[in-house]
Amino acid sequence: MMGNATVEIRRALPSGAGRRAAELYWEAFGRKLGAALGPPEKGVAFIAAHLNPDRAVVALADGRLIGLAGYRHAGRALTGGSPADVLRAYGWLTGLPRLAVLALLERGETPGELVMDGIAVDPAFRGSGVGGLLLEEVVAVAAGLGCRRVRLDVVDTNPRARALYERRGFVAVRTERTPCLREPMGFGSVTRMSRSVAAGKGGRP
Repeated sequence: MMGNATVEIRRALPSGAGRRAAELYWEAFGRKLGAALGPPEKGVAFIAAHLNPDRAVVALADGRLIGLAGYRHAGRALTGGSPADVLRAYGWLTGLPRLAVLALLERGETPGELVMDGIAVDPAFRGSGVGGLLLEEVVAVAAGLGCRRVRLDVVDTNPRARALYERRGFVAVRTERTPCLREPMGFGSVTRMSRSVAAGKGGRP
């Protein structure tokens, strides 16, 4: 809670919230995504046009979207868009190199695993516990789907996020050095983290 605003956690993006979700996502990850989907206005529009609303948990304050966490399960993630969509939006000349960059960011999943794709929170609500609430809801979704673990990647330039994940029971599995991505995307290593999940009921497909 911040001021008089009560934070509510829900599953799936509300109708009409796609643009706002894309703006939050870009604000959090635009440095990493810029090489693939920039400039910002075009990138936000592309993300908004290719969201899978059922692959998110969201935080609302007085009905306004203030945070979200996307995840991948059964081959679908919050952010979509096929190679053909990228080429249509950006053209062949610049679209092909963008596809190469996007391929570097692609993360598959293994059986029994839910892959989380980062948490984006409105700057005005950071430090108020919203990120932790979103993270726990993602874990609850994984449990309801019968997954054995939640997996995520965190870059070396985001120690605050890594500290949150560690407080919530995630442990580092391995760190991959990515010096070639320092210039285009702003980070030089990625740490994979994992948290075991006790399977339960009540998840959504």
